[in-house]
Amino acid sequence: MTLDFAGGERSTMLDRVIGMARQPYGYVVTPNVDHVIKLMDGRVPRDVYEGADLKICDSRILAHLARLRGVRLPVYPGSDMTTDLLASPAAEGLAIAVFGPDRAAFDDLAARYPRQDLRWIEAPMLTPGTPGWTAAVKVAAKADWDMLLACVSFPKQELFAHALRAAGRKTGVTLCVGASVDFLTGRQQRAPRIFQQLSLEWLHRLLSQPRRMFRRYVIEGPAIFAWFVRTELLGSR
Repeated sequence: MTLDFAGGERSTMLDRVIGMARQPYGYVVTPNVDHVIKLMDGRVPRDVYEGADLKICDSRILAHLARLRGVRLPVYPGSDMTTDLLASPAAEGLAIAVFGPDRAAFDDLAARYPRQDLRWIEAPMLTPGTPGWTAAVKVAAKADWDMLLACVSFPKQELFAHALRAAGRKTGVTLCVGASVDFLTGRQQRAPRIFQQLSLEWLHRLLSQPRRMFRRYVIEGPAIFAWFVRTELLGSR
């Protein structure tokens, strides 16, 4: 689907992410079906994804489609990666900033992971390109952190990670991991394990939040199959 996804076991990918923390600035994206559709139809600028240093698949549906092309595509959801990162002794000693959750959610997260050096960066409601957006990018670019968990809605978090490089951020890694902190602090509930194993997390989210998720999963989501035929079977872009 035109994206160069990372391969390897989860532990290998996590090691790569942690290793980026004190390297020249880079960012990690975790595309799912919704992300790929919006990338393919032009609603998300291609350079945002081309600028990512690591692309980790966050969708079992994409993995199933890849299998039809004879490709094994490892799936490592951003919420799982965030959980593993915060539980990892290898991340201890790194300054981990959190951008997106409010202060109460951050405090809950910090209480859950007392061994990690967690730092809160305020994330007001932002619209890309506005003065408030530019100011937030500058604050985050100058802040003291080795890793930044960008937990705002797609595609704002990807645009934000991309903008940090243009703002002059020199080192560290930004992880675009959406609602990961909300899952860890209990503000949102992940699908039960059986739904995950059956690749039905999307159905659980649709049933849990029908008004919010109906368009994404019922109207727009099926377009992934047409894009798959076009790009992977017919070779069209």
